Amino acid sequence: MRLPLPRIYPLTDVNISGLSHVEQVIRLSEGGATLIQLREKNSAASDFFIEAQKAVIAARERGVRVVINDRVDVALALRADGVHLGQDDFPAEAARDLLGPEAFIGFSTHSVEQASQAARFRIDYLAFGPIFATTSKTNSEPVVGLEKLREVRRRVGNLPIVGIGGITHDNARSVIEAGADSVAVISVLLAKPNQISAQTQRLISLLEQY
Repeated sequence: MRLPLPRIYPLTDVNISGLSHVEQVIRLSEGGATLIQLREKNSAASDFFIEAQKAVIAARERGVRVVINDRVDVALALRADGVHLGQDDFPAEAARDLLGPEAFIGFSTHSVEQASQAARFRIDYLAFGPIFATTSKTNSEPVVGLEKLREVRRRVGNLPIVGIGGITHDNARSVIEAGADSVAVISVLLAKPNQISAQTQRLISLLEQY
């Protein structure tokens, strides 16, 4: 693996936080986040590009890596650290060919079978979930639970896993204990904008021993 996964992997969300992507990156980084995914499902591509560019600049000033959700073109144009792809997005193998060997590429999976297939791709990590029920994503996939996460851990060998979906300060440890290397978090950090840095720091502290 080219770059290690930190224990927490925050995603930005303008609707939940009410803040721009760049402001979210600043507050998350102030709390100790070192890898952040820019996630935008509603803005026009041109608007997102402008916002993402500002966020990438702010992240680099703070030594933070940035992954772009879905948009391989944006990741390529901004020379972001990588891209995160879903089941219906740009093919992971094609993204690797375009972005090159140093890009950080993640891939979402929602079943043991999808995870097993993804393990054969040239990716740096797979995301698996939703582990718990989530309100951060509309039309969410069915909850997979911790036992399925344990099975995925057994199936994919040493490929890093990011657990995602409904993760909070109360259940994050259980996700790591079940085999995830990192937890993707949205609402638990962003729902109260004035507390983003403090909540980020708190979650990192909870997982320091793992």
